[in-house]
Amino acid sequence: MINLKAAPYKLKDNQIKWVEDTIKRMTEDEKIEQLFCPLLYSNDPNYLKMMVNQYNFGGLMFRPSQSDELKLATDTINENAKIPMLLAANLEDGGSGAAFEGTYVGRQMLIGATDKPVHAYELGRVCGSEGRALGLNWSFSPIVDIDMNFMNPITNVRTYGSDKDKVLSMASEYIKGLTEHGVIPTVKHFPGDGVDGRDQHLVTSVNSLSLEEWEASFGEVYRQLIAEGAETIMVGHIAMPAMEEHIDGKPCQKVIPASVSKNILMGYLRKEMGFNGLIITDASPMVGLMSSTQRSQAVPMAIENGCDMFLFTKDLEEDIQYMKEGYKKGFLSKERLEEALTSILGLKAARLLDRDNVDEITRDPFALVGCKDHQNIAKQVADDGITLVKDVNGLLPIGPDKYKRVLLQILGDFDSNDRVYTHFERLLTQEGFQVTKYVPETMETIFTDTKVEEFKGKYDLVFYIGNIENSSNKTTARINWHTLFGAGNNLPWFVHEVPTLFVSVGNPYHLYDVPMIGTFINAYCHAPSVIDAVVEKLLGRSEFKGVSPVDPFCGQWDTKLKSWHTIGDCDEDI
Repeated sequence: MINLKAAPYKLKDNQIKWVEDTIKRMTEDEKIEQLFCPLLYSNDPNYLKMMVNQYNFGGLMFRPSQSDELKLATDTINENAKIPMLLAANLEDGGSGAAFEGTYVGRQMLIGATDKPVHAYELGRVCGSEGRALGLNWSFSPIVDIDMNFMNPITNVRTYGSDKDKVLSMASEYIKGLTEHGVIPTVKHFPGDGVDGRDQHLVTSVNSLSLEEWEASFGEVYRQLIAEGAETIMVGHIAMPAMEEHIDGKPCQKVIPASVSKNILMGYLRKEMGFNGLIITDASPMVGLMSSTQRSQAVPMAIENGCDMFLFTKDLEEDIQYMKEGYKKGFLSKERLEEALTSILGLKAARLLDRDNVDEITRDPFALVGCKDHQNIAKQVADDGITLVKDVNGLLPIGPDKYKRVLLQILGDFDSNDRVYTHFERLLTQEGFQVTKYVPETMETIFTDTKVEEFKGKYDLVFYIGNIENSSNKTTARINWHTLFGAGNNLPWFVHEVPTLFVSVGNPYHLYDVPMIGTFINAYCHAPSVIDAVVEKLLGRSEFKGVSPVDPFCGQWDTKLKSWHTIGDCDEDI
């Protein structure tokens, strides 16, 4: 059973009494509804009043919105909720995870590349203060996945890298910054993503490590963070056969997501690792959960087998009904229901009660959102994290005196493309470069407009911007070219004809697809402060300080070569 006097709750007798009395007062429907943390699709006050009055949800999650809309929404919920609510957002990268006006500090991998844990603390401080100012009290961060597989399309720059010691030190500092400013952290995604090359949004992914390998990597991270008082852990729809076999004592013959695995949740996380806090599922509409069993069973079994809260719904009414029917049919026991409620209310008693005068933030809720101090933190993180992976031909620094005519190409198909391209174009133009935007050619023009000598005569530099964002529901995070045949359109066929450089503001592993490009920079994200800093470094006004937290060469032989000049080793044009 959950021990409310022990860490992470450490409740006093009067707080425990509040938990016990609250559970006793709740109806059966209210108890079951408390297990849910749905995603909000509207900040309209009337809608929120209706939802809070109709349901007894334990928490709600917000997507980013206008800061004034979010503050009005959280105020409305707090004024109408019968029981204080856990109000969450994905504050992974800054206050921008809550509000459009919030500070975008940078992806976790950018923080990791600074090699300075203090920046992780500052990231947590920004997330905590801006989130708390807008009424949030819970964050689904930090991510402590270890990016072991460069093909994984969902971990990637959301992680602190591939080194478990760096992941641990950064996550620990982030948690300090977040909790000091009134927001509850959530460590995710147990038992660990980043081993498989697949995304649990699309399939039940697999952590295939042996138990010994796991304990020496993910296990060290989780055990230390639990010892430091981790309050909530998010469990992924990730199977781990070795952990199943360790608890079961027999070979694992089924793909069982950790989010519904009694062996992983109760046997390992609770019993063997001693975690006493709140366990929440990852988003339940993911295929990683949906394909494992009938949803009518998966919904109640997630709680029965060890989770305390159920994140999101596929259909709100239907999932609530599945939970209620599961309780009536015995899929969800009364013991587990009340144990889950004890976890939820215990966390609320520890962190949400008696907080009217917790800090000065609520006096001026918008003073910290996107403030100058936080923007300066973002600038420093960018300066310290941007990484020069290679410059084998000595292309850098660049300037309009030598590389006046620039063909600027952005790779990716994301809503941010226009903003990112325009920002780079504006900065380069201001410096005196003549920038031409790449436009994919048509079949009618490709045979007349791509003669090698004509191309060489038009441009002094080809500048690629890799804007392949890290996002869910993508099978890969690799480059998709605009091409009609092998040497056509924007493929880098011209690296020995025109100087070429590549700046990735997303996936740090693009060298796998462009090993022939000799100048490659990882910026890890497209925050405005990052783009500003990239251009300063390209011009030679600022040194590259970042230390790659992953292997950007992807373990490949060709990506590390110092030269691709192969034909006879000649130094003159033919």
